[in-house]
Amino acid sequence: MAATTSVGAPRPTAAAGATLQQFADAAVQADGVTVGTLGPIAEFEVHTRNTTYRITTVGAADGRILIQGGRFFPVPCEVRLNGGTLGGSVLKVGWIGRGFCMELLHDGRRITTTRVREIRSIDPATAPRH
Repeated sequence: MAATTSVGAPRPTAAAGATLQQFADAAVQADGVTVGTLGPIAEFEVHTRNTTYRITTVGAADGRILIQGGRFFPVPCEVRLNGGTLGGSVLKVGWIGRGFCMELLHDGRRITTTRVREIRSIDPATAPRH
């Protein structure tokens, strides 16, 4: 198993359809990762209610990532990470946050995951090679 570091915080209290201020307050309180600040080939796992996704940054500045996991991504696929959402139209761009859903763009389709429960960085030195 890969060495991991956990990133976490209490689940945001704002629900889908929250006001902009409620969304902003929840985003400030939630731990997460801004993908654009990561270097290329940063690897981490994102655990949602339904799926574990393995993510590798490709073009962090423009939100491009490789993602694998769940029914939409059984093999690694390049997608654009739009950001974190609570299910409404408000989005924190380029960010994955605990308690928020990931919004992804793949082949012109917007895919929204269930809420993120945990984000774990993967140490490439100890990660298994496939």
